[in-house]
Amino acid sequence: MSDESPDPEATDDDDADVRHSAKMRKKKAARDRMMAGKSGEKGLLIVHTGPGKGKSSAAFGMVLRCIGHGMPVGIVQFIKGAMDTAERTVLEGYPDLVTIRAMGEGFTWETQDRARDVAAAERAWAVAADMMADPKPDAPALLDLPQADLALFWAGDVIVVDGEGVPSG
Repeated sequence: MSDESPDPEATDDDDADVRHSAKMRKKKAARDRMMAGKSGEKGLLIVHTGPGKGKSSAAFGMVLRCIGHGMPVGIVQFIKGAMDTAERTVLEGYPDLVTIRAMGEGFTWETQDRARDVAAAERAWAVAADMMADPKPDAPALLDLPQADLALFWAGDVIVVDGEGVPSG
């Protein structure tokens, strides 16, 4: 029999803290093993889709994270052109990090001119293609691509697409 009696100061919280610490060390070791095998040298496509609001907000949120990390960002808006947007107003405040081009002529249901909408989309796509070919932007973004109201933002080899009507799978 042991002469040691339980520590009257020890609590269940102490035991929980010890178990938690051991669990987190194990989790960190597993995470470190996983990350050691990653090079960061691959592309990534992220798609935001679905009806309603939030898709462009999610893309702009990712753009803001890039800016916060000092990564240059390029954005092409395919639908919103002449209309002022709060997002554009804020992002234009970072001219060293953000290039934003509003190329559209408005919503296609408002213009109701297919040839004009296609021509505007082709002009915007040419700007976007140039931007994607430029190594400067770490995070170009194409927003509100026509036909599916798509938004696309790219960070080097990362591309983020959002749009209502984007097929899944």
